[in-house]
Amino acid sequence: MENWLEKAQPLLTEYGPKVIAALAILVLGYLIAKMITGVARKAMKKAGLDATLVSFLSNLAYMLLMVLVIIAVLTKLGVDTTSFAAVLAAAGLAIGLALQGSLGNFASGVMIIALRPFKVGDLVEVAGAEGVVDDISVFATRLVTKDNRVLLVPNGSITDGTITNYTAEEIRRVDMVFGIGYGDDIKKAKDVFWRVLKDNPKVLDSPTADVAVSELADSSVNFVVRPWCKTDDYFDVMFEVTEGIKLACDAEGISIPFPQQDVHMHQVA
Repeated sequence: MENWLEKAQPLLTEYGPKVIAALAILVLGYLIAKMITGVARKAMKKAGLDATLVSFLSNLAYMLLMVLVIIAVLTKLGVDTTSFAAVLAAAGLAIGLALQGSLGNFASGVMIIALRPFKVGDLVEVAGAEGVVDDISVFATRLVTKDNRVLLVPNGSITDGTITNYTAEEIRRVDMVFGIGYGDDIKKAKDVFWRVLKDNPKVLDSPTADVAVSELADSSVNFVVRPWCKTDDYFDVMFEVTEGIKLACDAEGISIPFPQQDVHMHQVA
């Protein structure tokens, strides 16, 4: 027993302090990593970030911090970490290349959640798709179309193009065009259009609507009719005003012409 202790003493003297220091670094590093990720998690929740994103970023930060702690422990034990770091870098590069598209969608998801160009329940047009936002995840956004189809749009496609949010504001302008015949009274038609707008309770008094001649077309004199309404009433106003103007024009004898061409034939002697 004494011989074993005598033989082990040099090893204990040489490596004992290193092992103790390495264990101290490991424990202290673990506690610091937990503390940092805990503070970061609370800060992200306070900022209103999505719960899925908060969990993902917190776990990612914790893993990166623990990798640094392990490297510090190995260095303290005298292990050459140069090759270890090179292997980690190569593995990270390979994973990054393999998941390039997914990482791009993830980065775009972070931007969408952080910048909030839209939220769940908004009617949007993104990446050529239109629908109500049903769910926003870190990789894709789920839309439900007006005819109840479900679209899953990659976040990368969303941030690469134009984002149109139809319900971001409380009020919207409804842009419509109506044509009357060239033989009809323009002032009378304008009065009819205004009356239809004033009779509709969903049309707002302010901002003021626009009713004006916009074009002398091939077969008609075209008016722009642009009432304002609450965003939730947009389609109701569009449909009700269109029907109201048709009925009012019929009652007042104002024609709404369809496209036509006059063909003149000349007899050659």
